[in-house]
Amino acid sequence: MNRALAALLLAGCWSMAPKYERPAAPIPASFGGGAGSARASDLAWRDFVREPRLRQIIAQALVQSRDLRKAVIAIESARAQYRIQRAQQLPSLDAAVSTTTTRTIIAPGFPPQTFTEYSAGVGLSTWEIDLFGRLKSLSDARLQAYLSTVEAARAAQISLIGEIASAYLTLAADKSRLAIANDTVESSKHTMDLTEALVGGGTSNRGDYWQAATVFQQARADVALLTAAIAQDRDALELLAGGPVADSLLPDALPDPSAWFADVPVGLSSSVLLDRPDVAQAEHDLMAANANIGAARAAFFPSLTLTASGGLASLGLAALFTGPASVFTIAPSLAQPLFRGGELEANLAYSESQKRLMVASYELAIQSAFRDVADALATRATIQEQLAAQKDLVDASTKSFDLAEARYKAGVESFLTTLVAQRALYAAKNSLVAAQLAALGNRVTLYRVLGGGLK
Repeated sequence: MNRALAALLLAGCWSMAPKYERPAAPIPASFGGGAGSARASDLAWRDFVREPRLRQIIAQALVQSRDLRKAVIAIESARAQYRIQRAQQLPSLDAAVSTTTTRTIIAPGFPPQTFTEYSAGVGLSTWEIDLFGRLKSLSDARLQAYLSTVEAARAAQISLIGEIASAYLTLAADKSRLAIANDTVESSKHTMDLTEALVGGGTSNRGDYWQAATVFQQARADVALLTAAIAQDRDALELLAGGPVADSLLPDALPDPSAWFADVPVGLSSSVLLDRPDVAQAEHDLMAANANIGAARAAFFPSLTLTASGGLASLGLAALFTGPASVFTIAPSLAQPLFRGGELEANLAYSESQKRLMVASYELAIQSAFRDVADALATRATIQEQLAAQKDLVDASTKSFDLAEARYKAGVESFLTTLVAQRALYAAKNSLVAAQLAALGNRVTLYRVLGGGLK
């Protein structure tokens, strides 16, 4: 009896699934541009984002975002499914109280007889004793599916933080461009006034005025275009934030690249990619597929089920709890599959092919992650040089324009030189904004592709 009880208790504690081994990562062992051993996952988003206004918007989004609400609901659903599957490993007990009245004819010439039976008992419905770990494997698969949805939610949070930061940067960049366009409108208007005065004085011709007007009209058109783009940028930001964003939280212009975001640590070892939630999600999917193989294998073996009930029964309600009325039923059942038309073999083949598919998906996730990080590191390696070059270009273009305008005003230089210098200055200022946006965006990208922390 003790041995039988021990066997029942040990049933379901093992699985026929293959021993799980993490596939080797099909990427180099280290990053060329990494340094140190710090991990981006240890950098909380509040430490990464230094701009207080942007922090408030992100905090608002983490509460109000509908995408995150969907992710949380998905976690709750997956947790419930895991609990349902795990409960199938345990016996199900039901308590029942019933009364049955029967009217029957004993024999011709005798009056009908009426019997009433009362019963109360506890029953064990059909319980599958998990001798070969089928239910254990299915439970393990559900657990990994649940953990996969947790990682998917973490990925959604990191992605949302990155998208909000990028939208905030885009809005700031367009405001910087708008300021440049407005300055160029004023500058070109001044140049037009200068050419008009020189035309009146006889030292210039009307063609210079119309050439100056081309820069003015281009900047004027850019002002209208950027005004519309800024309104669209705000709409995109509010959609990500899950609601309206106060005017006081909006940026005025792009800052210095280090002012809004901390530098993201990048370790030498590419094993940091295992911290990325999408990679962890792919591995949980692979582990779920591995567990399903155990369930498919166990289906080939006998299944043992047990049905039992015990309680009290009596023909009189008053004697139900006083007389010798105990009854019980025990019905064990052992079933061995004999012929299923190839269903079991096909199910096992399907489970094994799903595992191979998940292995490929896991390896692809790691390769994609490595490329994302490598591309971001390549940008980081040169972005400071780009910024310095663009700043020097703006300084040189400003001096060139000032000199050309002074020489034109003095009648030493033709207006064409001034026009070319003015256009070059306008382009250089916009290029500097693009470089600043790339530098700030690179930090956001590194935070996202390295699976930044959410503390």
